[in-house]
Amino acid sequence: MTRTSSVDAGVETGFRGPTVCRTVGISYRQLDYWARTELVTPSVRDADGSGSQRMYSFNDVVQLRVIKKLLDAGVSLPKIRRAVDYLRDELKMPIEDVTLVSDGKTIHACLSANEVVDLLAGGQGVFAIAVGKVYEELQGRVRAFPTAEQGKRASNEDTTEAHGS
Repeated sequence: MTRTSSVDAGVETGFRGPTVCRTVGISYRQLDYWARTELVTPSVRDADGSGSQRMYSFNDVVQLRVIKKLLDAGVSLPKIRRAVDYLRDELKMPIEDVTLVSDGKTIHACLSANEVVDLLAGGQGVFAIAVGKVYEELQGRVRAFPTAEQGKRASNEDTTEAHGS
């Protein structure tokens, strides 16, 4: 998960904690914990002592919302943390370029139409089968097959030739 700065012409822009919490659907306590444990740190401005406020970029808010959706799907926070770390440290891909798929137990990243990676198995490659494409491919092949009647006639001709009639 990438971090981008939202500094424009020397003026900090971003979202304060309470706004982020309302937008993402998490408590301030969760947001604070995730920042302190570096699950998602504010990329615009981190807290700098008592009374200062963290400022989150739009990308930070997207990451937080994805984490919330994974939690809602039943994925545990330690698994989410491993997946986020893998995306950030190993793949070095912006989160918006990845489609995440989860069954509540594991998390897969669809990196392209042909590449799916299990984020909890250290990037273990997995495969997907687009059944619709297989269906279409076989429809074309099956049309070239002989019909049952044509197959029966060919079988009878083979038998007749084998017996020397």
